[in-house]
Amino acid sequence: MRNLKLASAILMTTAMTSPAFADGHLKVVDEPVELTIHMHWPRAQGYGVPNSDEEYPVELAAREMTGVSLVDKTAGRNSTDSNEAMNLLLAQGDLPDIVGGHLIQQPVNQYGPEGAFVPLNDLVKEHAPNIQAFWDSHPGLQQAISSYDGNYYYIPYLPDGQFGRAWFIRQDWLDALGLEQPQNVDELYEVMVAFRDKDPNGNGLKDEIPYFARQWEEVNRLLTLWDARSSGSDTYHDFYVTDEGKLVHPYAQEAYKVGLSNIAKWYEEGLIDPEIFTRGSSSRDYLLGENLGGVTHDWFASTSGYNASLADKVEGFNFIPFLPPASAGGVRMEEHRRIPVKPDGWAISYQAEDPVTVVKYFDFWFTEEGRLLSNFGVEGKTWNMVDGEPVYTDAVLNSDKAVNSQMYLEGAQIQRGYWQDYRYEWQWTAPAAREGIELYSANDLLVDQFLGVAFNKDEQAVYDKYWPSLRTYMLERQQAWVLGSGNVEADWDAYLETLNDMGYAQVIEVMNSAYQRQYN
Repeated sequence: MRNLKLASAILMTTAMTSPAFADGHLKVVDEPVELTIHMHWPRAQGYGVPNSDEEYPVELAAREMTGVSLVDKTAGRNSTDSNEAMNLLLAQGDLPDIVGGHLIQQPVNQYGPEGAFVPLNDLVKEHAPNIQAFWDSHPGLQQAISSYDGNYYYIPYLPDGQFGRAWFIRQDWLDALGLEQPQNVDELYEVMVAFRDKDPNGNGLKDEIPYFARQWEEVNRLLTLWDARSSGSDTYHDFYVTDEGKLVHPYAQEAYKVGLSNIAKWYEEGLIDPEIFTRGSSSRDYLLGENLGGVTHDWFASTSGYNASLADKVEGFNFIPFLPPASAGGVRMEEHRRIPVKPDGWAISYQAEDPVTVVKYFDFWFTEEGRLLSNFGVEGKTWNMVDGEPVYTDAVLNSDKAVNSQMYLEGAQIQRGYWQDYRYEWQWTAPAAREGIELYSANDLLVDQFLGVAFNKDEQAVYDKYWPSLRTYMLERQQAWVLGSGNVEADWDAYLETLNDMGYAQVIEVMNSAYQRQYN
């Protein structure tokens, strides 16, 4: 692989004066060109370093390699809602060459067949050999992002790796109480009761929180302990595919009633954080830092880092991944996994004067050099090649900022259409998490994912008419039941009747018609 010889001192500025690559093998155009771009995503409302006028170092490097400059034309800069920004962009009618960022799949698949975006099937086959090679080696993914007309209209952000989240437990608390790691739902209950009652933090107070989570939706992950589901994908509250190949929603299934009644019982008994719905994203920092939290379900890499960060604050602190407890039906399941294709990425608008140049530029990010750049930043600045492997510099790995947060400022790991490289995360994953990933990999824990559907116009109309209010009602009842307002067992029949009155059957019908068409 050719090394990227770019002086890091030069890349610290917005000027790009480093010499071109000797053979120009990555050049997309003979003469430099500018392409306009809408790029709106949660961490940046625009294509450039957030809260500054600086361009991404990654953009400067890509510009030198390809001859293509991206000029920011993002709509909705005053909003943090990417859907709102997309609607504003479409309403304006004046589209940039590239439309990218967060959650673009649905609008692109809706308006692509109507002519707003360029179909990519033939364009990629003819002019983007690296993207086509990815599709050929990953069967089914192109199908998953296609619209109802059989074409696909965007190049997605493609995550790498399998496992994302895991069950974590305070091993030091287990040791203090003479307990073993729980192997099933009944043992987990007993452990959490012991965490609540037997003062494992040793402060003489009954202040332990047996189960907590940063995202309140993770309380639903407990549903799997009673053979129910909380989602069919890495998106919370999503539909899932049954063993019979039908789409249903988890919150309308009989197993959900059983699972949620048990979750409500655990909450009432003080086994679940009483502030699970309100404490928010700081709960992990607070409850672990104050030596109060016992069990959670969270990301491998970031959660395992607390063993190092709290080593001097909490004596003996040892928070480690453990296998998902077997359910009431005897099934060990890790419901969350890294989805292989995201609804984020970028598309070519119908107003692009030269779609061939744009798709060749997209293809650059699937070359070896482009993939390294999109994942790790600029070689010599944030990483170096060591024995054939990209390795972050000590300054990156030892920074007070998380590696992914640093990469966002570089213009790497952003929601463009690119193929993630799991090596970016593995090298800052703590040893305990690496051992946990290997443990999870050695067991058959993962379930198949629902990768989404593309509606035609009539199906979309039905979905838009019924689903938003249905989802709101489901979540309102869910939280009410957990908090003790009503009883899921007693209210179940009325709940199902309300769902049907609100259009649940119609939603399931269009979901399945779209699913059968798309996946045959």
